[in-house]
Amino acid sequence: MFVDTHTHLYLQQFDTDRDHVMEAAQHAGIGKMFLPGIDSTYTNRMLALCNEYPELCYPMIGLHPTSVKNGWQKEMDHVHETLNNHTFYGIGETGIDLYWDKSTLEDQKMAFREQIQLAMDNQLPLIIHARDSFNEILEVLEQENSDKLFGIFHCFTGNYEQANRILELKGFKLGIGGVVTFKNAGLDKVVSRLDLANIVLETDSPYLAPAPFRGKRNETAYLVKVAEKLSDIYGLPIEDIENVTTRNALNLFKV
Repeated sequence: MFVDTHTHLYLQQFDTDRDHVMEAAQHAGIGKMFLPGIDSTYTNRMLALCNEYPELCYPMIGLHPTSVKNGWQKEMDHVHETLNNHTFYGIGETGIDLYWDKSTLEDQKMAFREQIQLAMDNQLPLIIHARDSFNEILEVLEQENSDKLFGIFHCFTGNYEQANRILELKGFKLGIGGVVTFKNAGLDKVVSRLDLANIVLETDSPYLAPAPFRGKRNETAYLVKVAEKLSDIYGLPIEDIENVTTRNALNLFKV
């Protein structure tokens, strides 16, 4: 069984063929899928999908950094309230994104710190989104670090030194997805130097489809392409990639 630790299957991109996408994922051997929250406008869609596929889909709750805008405190009120009324398996995705809007950096930091505390208080993994913001995120994490803090550095695309800074926090895994299959990304060379014990698999579907589907809508079934690439990188049977990354994910999410 493979585990997709990060997939947005509840988004509108799947509205016309979601059942087919779910069936294809199961056929590919994906046994569990973890769905990160974005903001209050998506919560009901996410929970509805998890209710429809309770053995496959596991919801998480959080405020995405690109949704940290005017009035974001109300969004965090929604996170707190919803967390009290439903079972969730992680906090996020949260973090800092300076690609789209640098003007909200201080607000993003505040929302990030609040969600770090929420993850620790509820003993849930923290799912971190980082885009053009590695140093800012590490600064916050190193200030807030605790033996109660653990989670996934989602969609890791950094260098070896950055990977080590994350892993020095002890409780974090690196989420590896389709970018590792891109010819000129260089992520394969970084991953080859990392212990497989520190890695979990993800798609981030509908985004970042792996080769040979690059540029198309990503699907959870394509997670196998990521696993195949890791099999090549490590020189291990794909069954070993499956077993280790699945164990890493299930231990992290406590399921």
